[in-house]
Amino acid sequence: MSNLIKLNAGVASIVADDAWQIVRLPAIETEVKKQAGKVVLFKLTGAETATPGQIADTVIPDGKVIVPFVVWQARREALAARVAAGEVGVWLETHELVEDLAAQADVNAFPVIAIHVERFADGRIYSAGALLRTRFGFRNELRAFGDVLRDQLFFFKRCGFDAYQIRADRSAEDALASLNDFSDPYQGATVIDQPLWRRHARG
Repeated sequence: MSNLIKLNAGVASIVADDAWQIVRLPAIETEVKKQAGKVVLFKLTGAETATPGQIADTVIPDGKVIVPFVVWQARREALAARVAAGEVGVWLETHELVEDLAAQADVNAFPVIAIHVERFADGRIYSAGALLRTRFGFRNELRAFGDVLRDQLFFFKRCGFDAYQIRADRSAEDALASLNDFSDPYQGATVIDQPLWRRHARG
């Protein structure tokens, strides 16, 4: 049993076998950056995602794969036939702009777009999901993976995510229950465009 939860017609369930393999960049030593004596936890927008060596050394296996955005950029011609066959998705880091992906490709050419959560506290993933669904009209699977925990799922869903790869050391069953933590949100969101007071007639 995987730790992947998917929504299907609004019903969430744990996926027994994920058909998609997430391709990761080769690991390298990274410099610890500090500001005012404190470790900087998040990469700023526009920061380098990978070195040329990492991109060149990334191995892309056969089958259905979700590749890093920077790798797709570097190898888009070589991957074009597999994208057309529905075998390639892309994933972005939270400091990478979905606008850059949308400027270079039809986002709906990808069966899956995933956003990597490096750290639980990085809220940029919510904006990325909402932008893909609203401004860029993405209609296919939108997945969150990485440091994905129970408390995020309800809000991921409201921003348009419909697949959640729960962190390996946490329970997918417990996380699944969190999608029902709230019965009817008051505010509008990506998946519900009107607030509660407009959705329900007053007596």
